[in-house]
Amino acid sequence: MSGYLAIAIDLGGTQIRAGIVDETGRIHRRETVRTQSDSNAEIVIAQIVSLIAQVTAGVSPTMIAGIGMSSPGPIDTSTGETLGLPSIKGFEDYALRTVLSERLGRPVALENDGISAVIGEWQLGAGKDFANIVYVTVSTGVGGGVIVDNRVMRGRRGMAGHVGHMSIVPHGERCGCGNLGCWEAYASATNFTKRAKAAGAGDDAAKVFEAARAGNRLALKLVAEQAEYLAQGFVSLMHLFSPDVLIMGGGMSQQFDLLQDPIMEHVSTYAMKPFQGCRIVPAALGTDSGLIGASRLVFMG
Repeated sequence: MSGYLAIAIDLGGTQIRAGIVDETGRIHRRETVRTQSDSNAEIVIAQIVSLIAQVTAGVSPTMIAGIGMSSPGPIDTSTGETLGLPSIKGFEDYALRTVLSERLGRPVALENDGISAVIGEWQLGAGKDFANIVYVTVSTGVGGGVIVDNRVMRGRRGMAGHVGHMSIVPHGERCGCGNLGCWEAYASATNFTKRAKAAGAGDDAAKVFEAARAGNRLALKLVAEQAEYLAQGFVSLMHLFSPDVLIMGGGMSQQFDLLQDPIMEHVSTYAMKPFQGCRIVPAALGTDSGLIGASRLVFMG
């Protein structure tokens, strides 16, 4: 390895990933561990510190330009505090940036996971040729980030982009945030799996998509339902931000080829015609959007 490198951390409700990333976005080393999301903050912090020790073993400190971290929200990026993470216990009013900086002996650049991911795709992925981008991650939950006129939209306390908590069904299913009818409560991979299990299609989302590819009627019905839930939120975001491109990331983006046609069918029905020119594409960086975006926090200064 040569040149300056960033330590990148991507904290998620299911996994924590750490990597050593260079300025081109190449990941030289990576380690992943399942998040102990039902434990407490100290255990999760210990997981992060352990992963960083693994990826930096044998790397000269002079090669490290800094540490960037992507975290689910809501977080106040002006203070570095998490304000309660629905997918991970123990992070209510927790000084995440300060604690990690003290444990690691270096400053930590902290950003909401959706914003980190949109930065990664904007600079090195599917959004690099565009000035107006909406990124939506569909995984354990649903999150997002927005670029408007080549500027990162952060909003008050750095909390902009919590797109999963738009209400799409009045008095609907209860979301992990406590509200009723959130988009996340319908469109997340977690809730897709719950619907599949309730319908008798099993509790493995990947296998449901595999069955749909083989023509299984129940699986096809579940995939069509998922595409409609996704399209409902996508259209609202298109109307709000008028993006050049809407990028779908997260684990479910790996099934984009099966979801694309029904999503676009619903978009053609729900979206006003002037907005239908927006492209909807999968994340070019795949599930590494957030990790690479976290590294860009270091190189962007």
